[in-house]
Amino acid sequence: MDLSQPVSLAIGIDFSGRGPRHFGAPAPASRPLVAPGFPGEVAAGASCNCHTITFTPHCNGTHTECVGHLTREPMDAWRIVPRSLIPARLVSVTVVAAASSAESSTPQPQPSDRLVTRRALEAGWPVEGPFQAKALVIRTLPNSAHAQASGSPDEVPPYLTREAVELLVERGIEHVVVDLPSIDRSHDEGRLTGHRVFFGLPPEARSLEQAARPQCTVTEFARIPPEVPDGWYLLQLQTPEISGDAVTSRPMLYALQEP
Repeated sequence: MDLSQPVSLAIGIDFSGRGPRHFGAPAPASRPLVAPGFPGEVAAGASCNCHTITFTPHCNGTHTECVGHLTREPMDAWRIVPRSLIPARLVSVTVVAAASSAESSTPQPQPSDRLVTRRALEAGWPVEGPFQAKALVIRTLPNSAHAQASGSPDEVPPYLTREAVELLVERGIEHVVVDLPSIDRSHDEGRLTGHRVFFGLPPEARSLEQAARPQCTVTEFARIPPEVPDGWYLLQLQTPEISGDAVTSRPMLYALQEP
């Protein structure tokens, strides 16, 4: 692979107000740290710029989360993220209306919901490859404009069916990256079916010790450039060491070259 040519899959935190705001979250904010004799900005006469930033990792950009998202016990996502490169497959799938699919979730999808199905994943994800993928990057079609979700009550971005997530588990995927605000329905009565299946956490379970796959991560709100072809890659999940069940992240794809 060529280490000098990685492809970033990140949507950065944008303090202009133009970035994503899923689930009705407030826009990220950056404000000068004001102290006696120090206005916090060079433009205001300070010796340097010093800002305090506020954002919601789950809602304001690309982020990586762990099973601590669903458990009483705290867990830091950055501690779960592998430091090494991860064998990965990039696959593009066309979302389908729930009314035209027999696949499901809990609660049952509404007829107008748009789904990423197991059938679509199987069609674009060959079983055989140069290695066993541990990560899957999912690009949704016809486009990923829904990644810029505003979180309005009437807006339901596409999400993965239970059967689609079960396929990830069956094929040994431990790290999934999607260009969606969430792998689950935005308003799903708090069930988080896809997350629970992926982390191996039974319905209603809240304890970390009940999770069968605590080593796994889910990365959401990624931006996958259309010019990057489907295929086999190495993935690096770059995260700062900030505590929390989710942390802003920068997934990087490295293309493989013919020997």
